Amino acid sequence: MPQMVELIDVSRDYGDVDVVHALRHFHLRIEQGERVAIMGPSGSGKSTLLNLVCGLDEPTTGVIKIEGIELSRLDDDARTRLRREKIGMVFQTFNLLSTLNALENVALPLRLNGLGPREAERRGRILLERVGLGSRMAHLPDALSGGERQRTAIARALIFQPPLLLADEPTGNLDSATGDDILHLLDDLHREFETTILLVTHNELAAAYCDRIVRMRDGSVLREERLLKTGAEIEQ
Repeated sequence: MPQMVELIDVSRDYGDVDVVHALRHFHLRIEQGERVAIMGPSGSGKSTLLNLVCGLDEPTTGVIKIEGIELSRLDDDARTRLRREKIGMVFQTFNLLSTLNALENVALPLRLNGLGPREAERRGRILLERVGLGSRMAHLPDALSGGERQRTAIARALIFQPPLLLADEPTGNLDSATGDDILHLLDDLHREFETTILLVTHNELAAAYCDRIVRMRDGSVLREERLLKTGAEIEQ
């Protein structure tokens, strides 16, 4: 299988005097279509990892590749284009624009990529219907529930059918029932779009939807666990 994400001996340090080693000689390979959960305590380097993978941060040492493209060889404009074309992002805090309604938020990535408003909104309506928000398209984020805002954020992340989806604690601000609904939705959409998913979570249930769990501590891989096809057991 081709590699979607590859990190080779990646380290990320912050500070000049009191240096913080956010990542230490980190290796990770994610195959196309695979779902990988990153788990670990606060400060273990999970958020740093996501920022590096999406090109918002640069490693101190090591190599990061997305679909074989080495991020360090790209300038800022090329990294922005890569995020717009290849990487969808879902955040714990939703990050919806408060002045845009659900449809406008979902259509925005297509508009930024130069698609006309009529076609962008047509595609946005289709995806909002798909995530169960057909009757909520004209609502601003403040008029949506937490679960509806996260569904909107997921639709926005998938509107251009990116090969890679990064999800940072997508159920973290939701109650358990709504969180379960979001996990089922992501599972359905993964099968439909065949999107590679890199999920950062503290939630063992969320991780159980993935093919593999990478547990981190102090910026390093503590261990990896591959989940069996049944989802009932973990193969150490």
